[in-house]
Amino acid sequence: MSDTSALFNRQADAYSANRPTYDPALIAWLGQQAPDLSLAWDCGCGTGQATRDLARHFQRVVGTDVSAEQLSRAEPAANIDYRCEPAERTSLADASVSLTLVAQALHWFDLERFYAEVRRVSLPGGLLAVISYNLPQLTPELDALVSQLYHDILGSYWAEERRHVEQGYRTLAFPFERIEVPPFTLDAQWDLARLLGYLESWSALATYREAHGANPLDPLRERFRQAWGEPLETRRVSWPLTVNLGKVA
Repeated sequence: MSDTSALFNRQADAYSANRPTYDPALIAWLGQQAPDLSLAWDCGCGTGQATRDLARHFQRVVGTDVSAEQLSRAEPAANIDYRCEPAERTSLADASVSLTLVAQALHWFDLERFYAEVRRVSLPGGLLAVISYNLPQLTPELDALVSQLYHDILGSYWAEERRHVEQGYRTLAFPFERIEVPPFTLDAQWDLARLLGYLESWSALATYREAHGANPLDPLRERFRQAWGEPLETRRVSWPLTVNLGKVA
């Protein structure tokens, strides 16, 4: 496994400011499938994008992450408990969790140990929901620029685990009884600065900057501006979601 705590500690500010939030309808739907609304666990919660949404539906939410820097930027709430703990070994009580959510983080975990932990902490009928998304979709011209940055410039700087995101987690084991999930999309309405901020939150971009002392996005900024038009104009940015939902016990 990569040193994920170091990788994401250095990107904490960018994550907090620029990562998209999840579809509230998806979080509400997951809550409706859970056996009760007593406790949800957001595993690999980062700066708490999904944790805050879970807290609107569940009585209590525990968000865990190995990055203390990310957790320090998570928005607090009375019913949220953030803990700096690995996915595979937590302080959660046995048979206490109704819904475990992993959003864009499963590829970093030791799956055998994580799944054992999910089984330990889940209530009877408890669920595991795993969400992933790949590149944003805007217009053909903007999509081509995003793809150039992602593949051509940063391709060799992505951690090996990233390939699982590109594949929609299809090659990762998911040893639970699957539940069919309706289609959901992650949507945002962003101006150009917000899109560029999101691209700068990519872990591979941070790795490139450390290796070369330069921002690989800089040579593309003018082309992004031309393709976007008026920088303050907002555009729809969409990420089709892959959601795997399973009954744990």
